[in-house]
Parts: sequence; C-alpha cells; structure tokens
Amino acid sequence: MLGDSLKHYYLKLQQHCCPPQFAGNYAQIGILLLPLLPSFGALAITASLLIILQQYRRIIHRPLTWGMASLATFLVITTSFASNRGDAFLGLFNFLPFFILFAGFSELIRTPNQLRRISWLLVISSLPVVIIGLGQLFLGWVSPLSLQPLLGWHLALQGNPPGRMSSIFLYANILAGYLVVVFILGLGLLLEKFPGISLKKPNYFTLMFLSVATIGNLAAIILTNSRNAWAIAITALLSYAIYHRWRWIIMAVSGIFCSIILAAFAPSPLQELFRKIVPAFFWARLTDQLYPDRPISLLRTTQWKFAWDLTIERPWTGWGLRNFTALYEAKTHLWLGHPHNFFLMLTAEVGIPTTLLFCSLVGGVIMRAIVVVIGDRHQSSQDKLIFFSYILAFLAIALFNTVDVTLFDFRSNTLNWIILSAIWGVTSSFNKACMGNTPKLDPP
Repeated sequence: MLGDSLKHYYLKLQQHCCPPQFAGNYAQIGILLLPLLPSFGALAITASLLIILQQYRRIIHRPLTWGMASLATFLVITTSFASNRGDAFLGLFNFLPFFILFAGFSELIRTPNQLRRISWLLVISSLPVVIIGLGQLFLGWVSPLSLQPLLGWHLALQGNPPGRMSSIFLYANILAGYLVVVFILGLGLLLEKFPGISLKKPNYFTLMFLSVATIGNLAAIILTNSRNAWAIAITALLSYAIYHRWRWIIMAVSGIFCSIILAAFAPSPLQELFRKIVPAFFWARLTDQLYPDRPISLLRTTQWKFAWDLTIERPWTGWGLRNFTALYEAKTHLWLGHPHNFFLMLTAEVGIPTTLLFCSLVGGVIMRAIVVVIGDRHQSSQDKLIFFSYILAFLAIALFNTVDVTLFDFRSNTLNWIILSAIWGVTSSFNKACMGNTPKLDPP
C-alpha cells in the first residue's frame, strides 16, 4: 500500500513539475542560445532532458537504447586498456552525455513541424555568427578577454588561422563544419517556401530572410577557406537539384565544380585557360599553393598513416580515448589534437569492434530514415523535403569528419547529436504511426 502511494505521488509530481511543453520550450531556448552562449544553451538543453523522467519506460525498451548502452559499456571498458587512463576517462565525456541527449531528444522530436522549428532556430542563430565573422575579417573585431568566461568563446583578430574566418569558434574548420549544417537546413527551408514547390502562397518576407541567411552562410563557408566545406556545400546543392530534378541547376553546379577542378589539376594549356576564369582563391587553395612548405607531420596523410599504424598494433581495444595526441607528439615532437579523420581516430583509440558498433548504430538510423523518405507515401512532399534536408545535413557531418574532427567542439558535437536524434525520432514516429501522445516542441 505504501509503495503504491509513493509511486502514485511520484508520477503526479513528474506531471506537475515537468510537463512535455516544459521540455519543448527549454529545448528551443537551448538550441537558439547554443552557438552564441554555449553555457546557457547547455543548461537549457539539460533542463529539456527532464522529459526522460516521464518517458524512461518507453526509452529503455527500445533496441537502439540497448545498443547505445552496449556502446557505452565498450567505451568504458577500453579506458582500462588505455595508454593514459586519465585522458581516456576524460574522453568518455565526449560520448556518454550525448548518448543521453540522443535518447531524450529522439523522444521529444517526433514530427516534421518540429524539424522545421529546429531549422529556423539554427538559421536565426547563425546570422550573428556570420556577422561577427565578417567583422573579424574585415573590420578587425576582437572580443575582450574579460568577457570570455561569460561568452565561452574568444574572437581572434583576423581569424584562426589568420586570414580564415573562424568567428566565435576556436578554428576556421570548426566554423566551416557548423556552417555547412546550417546552410543545408536553411536551404531546405528556402526550397520548401519557394514558388512552385510550396503549396501555399509564398510569403516574400520569409523568402527574402531565408535567401539572405542562406547566401550569408554560403559566403561565410567560402571565407573559412575550408576545402572540405566547399566540396560538401557543392555536393549539397547538387543533391537538392537531383532531388527536385532541376537539370539546369545540375549542369550549372557541375560546370562550376569542374571548372575549379580543371583550374587546379588539369594539364597545360587547359589549366592556364581555366585559371583565367576561376579566381586563384579557389584553385590555389585546392593545390595547397596558399600554404606551401607545410611540414610533413602536419599533412593529413601522415596523420592518417600514424592512426592506422596504432590501430594495427591494438586492433581490439585501441590506445584509449584522447590518447592519439600524446602518442603523436612522442613520435613527431609536434602537438596535434586529432588525426583529422574521426573514424581512423576511433579505431586507433577504442579499437575496431567498438568503432564498428558505433558506425552500425548510427548507420542503421540513417538507413531507416532513407527508407522512410523513399517509401512512405503518406507524407506530403514538403514533409519529405524537410526530412531529406536533415538526412543530407547528417551525411554532410559524416563526410566532413572524414578529413576533420568536430567531436571536441562542444557546440558542434551537441548540434550533430541533436540532428541525429531528430532524424531517429521522426523516423520511429513514422514507422510506428504514433503521433498522438508524444511531447511537443511546438508552442501550444
């Protein structure tokens, strides 16, 4: 009797203190604040995860939850085999809290309208990031050191490295990874509102805002000077054009891409011809002529070979999370934060079996989402488009991490897991056709 009374009181307390809308509102605040005020954004997102207190029974019975729990167990086990156990233990915090985030947000985000809302929040918050970056490059803006503890970031003069936009992020490549994701989601919103695609009369103010934001993000991607981001942005444009079967855009984007490649790598005299058309800013970056005489230890191929050699030496357990840096420094006498390939870093640090489990779980989520986009006839074309934009954004994240690693930036890592959890939440909602009693991110 006493136990039943306590259980009844506990459930009523949950419903009173943490209604679904409470979590949804805090999630929106957190996503909006995350880029500019990461500490406050993280607090709001943590508050939104209180939804787990209400939905934990449904969450713990999901096979994917057990898969994530198994992955967490494997990661913990690898710390006992690490070369430096202290660093490996700290490395767990780049993974385990985000497994909880994935479980909570995949229960919170269940509808295409919620995906649209998240896209809007990310696009809106990207505008000040781009404006600050432009001020950094062209107006000499810097941030006072006294504000760094409050802001959680420092604005470097002329970017980091100098001449490349890094804005409020630590490094230009990290900004590029963030902008690519927002660019893809913003472009999805823009195409959804575009005349001829939208079923409603277009709102021209909305079209103008999204156009400015999308062009601004694309310009900022160019100014980061990230070859990786350039290639992914072009691939995203082609993907949307193929999705809508816009042949003229496919030909135009393909023509631009081929011109840049020919200017960079074609034999003479074809190379000289295209270099008269294509600005040196692009082809010189691709050929690495902007940064000549780079030390061998800074080349990605050198880092990848070292990471693979570590994998071969310890294929089962790896050397421990965050251990690559110390091992590479001992070998080359050069400090390097990561090997510029997330997957090689994982195999080197936690072994091949754990890496395969991680890739299988994440890959399974994306494959099921693709099946929903292709096969579900009950979705509207606009819902499919917004869902497609999220799949494309996550594939861009995966592709970006083949030549860089965004894991160590808290904001980028959080954004990546939110997108993955949103994809899984909507996918499972479509598969189970249970849209009724799910917590809403949308306002009442």
